[in-house]
Amino acid sequence: MSKLCIFDLDGTLLNTLPTIAYYGNLALAKLGFSPIEQDRYRLLVGDGRDLLIHRMLGEKNADTPENFVKAASAYDAAYEADVLYLTEPYPGVVEQLCLLKEKGVILSVLSNKPDNVAQEVVKKKFDGIFDIAWGKRDNFPIKPNPEAALSIQAKFKAQAEDTYFIGDTSVDILTGKNAGFHTVGVSWGFRGREELFKAGAECIISSTEELANAIFKIESEKTSENRR
Repeated sequence: MSKLCIFDLDGTLLNTLPTIAYYGNLALAKLGFSPIEQDRYRLLVGDGRDLLIHRMLGEKNADTPENFVKAASAYDAAYEADVLYLTEPYPGVVEQLCLLKEKGVILSVLSNKPDNVAQEVVKKKFDGIFDIAWGKRDNFPIKPNPEAALSIQAKFKAQAEDTYFIGDTSVDILTGKNAGFHTVGVSWGFRGREELFKAGAECIISSTEELANAIFKIESEKTSENRR
């Protein structure tokens, strides 16, 4: 059977916190607001671009429909002009992805980022590694709704017990659990181990070097159980 890994993008594969904070504060400046500290953005991200903008404006007690339209427009224009600004893969991630790919694992991305941005970033930072990359698509609700994840699973004809959802926030873990997949939490991202534990992650890893082995270990444990 095919093994399928579905990865979150921001905070899991890529450190985009500086990028998001930069473009978020650029949008706020367009409206005359002071910047938000970069570390604060850890709690603002994860649920898609719309909620990010609402939360940014909420920090300024200025979340009105008019401000939302202006801020979202400024954010999108700036981000789409240079999607890679300040964005880099976490050290060791590419090597771990290649280890999984060498073992025949199907690799995919599912992000709450706008689809055009997610696809461009994945192509430029991970060219040839992923079999498919989706951001927020008009015909699917955002994570933790499992519909998009289940559609990726169906596309590759993978069984639920052979599918893994890997991410750094409770949104990712809940997406995987809602779909009936194995879940692996990564604590190097935006939220940390406690949130992943509370969300019920099957496995939590703290360094990128553990990534491939975490998948292989679960597979090995499954094989041992099936032989009993």
